[in-house]
Amino acid sequence: MKNFLYLMIAVASMSCSKDDKTGTPVEVLPEGYKTENVVIVVIDGPRYSETWGEANRIYIPNRNQMLKDGGVMISDFSNNGQTKTNPGHAAVLTGKYHDIDNSGIANPNTPSILQQWLKFTGKPSSKAWIIASKDKLNVLSNTSNAEWKDKFRPSFDCGSVDSKGKTGYRTDEETMEVIKTVVKRDQPNLLFVNLLGPDSRGHENNKPGYLAAIKSTDVQLKEIWDLFQNDARYKGKTTLIVTNDHGRHLDGVADGFVSHGDQCAGCKHIEFFAIGPDFKQNLTLNKPYEQKDIASTAAKLLNLPLVLNEGKVITDIFK
Repeated sequence: MKNFLYLMIAVASMSCSKDDKTGTPVEVLPEGYKTENVVIVVIDGPRYSETWGEANRIYIPNRNQMLKDGGVMISDFSNNGQTKTNPGHAAVLTGKYHDIDNSGIANPNTPSILQQWLKFTGKPSSKAWIIASKDKLNVLSNTSNAEWKDKFRPSFDCGSVDSKGKTGYRTDEETMEVIKTVVKRDQPNLLFVNLLGPDSRGHENNKPGYLAAIKSTDVQLKEIWDLFQNDARYKGKTTLIVTNDHGRHLDGVADGFVSHGDQCAGCKHIEFFAIGPDFKQNLTLNKPYEQKDIASTAAKLLNLPLVLNEGKVITDIFK
């Protein structure tokens, strides 16, 4: 019998129940998936036109090869909420679009999939992590929702801290070292990662640096996947999901690749790539899904009855 590291709901088909505290109807999902661990990587701010939308995918060769080796990619995937960093990350983690401040002073108003998984399984906070290059994303570890605030919080390591205790952004290379340490030490089941390179170089109006950062994060993404694939505790039991918090203006719109934040096509069109034991292989899907659907999809893999989310399961990519 598979040794799941969390409590499973033993039901033969989908049914409805209610959350004990909120009374909200929730979907009780069937067991049977091989996935025991989910890694979600948000690559901050590249345009789709330079990732999967580039004809030869010259800036993401590793992801392109991973697709051929057994991954899935959705070509029509969108952020239909605020196309900014904190709201975008919050939508990925909670399954709901949030109108929250982008500076890192406000928590999402619903609990993340990490908080809900920790409550559901009873696991310690060391089994669910947020690791980010941007310090302001530490607000994702909590919620303003009264029923969940300050409860079941995941571990987090976001940005850098100087000798005076002041926080700031750090390099993606530094974030990669934290990821390696945490995976080796804590063996987490849930890992949520932010890599900032493309967004930072874009805001600097540094086009060569922006394109180089897309390439660098593609290499780092492969390193993360290999980290799990080369570990017997994770191999064959881990699903990786890759997306963006937002895109950027297309050339000819506002200041082009330098900025983002509105509802133009360049800002809304983002990537979805995934690979794992329960997904179809070498699939390019041209069917509309959106950012808030990621949490529901990850929850289904983990047999987690997610509450207070508004996304749907991306059923077309399941075997």
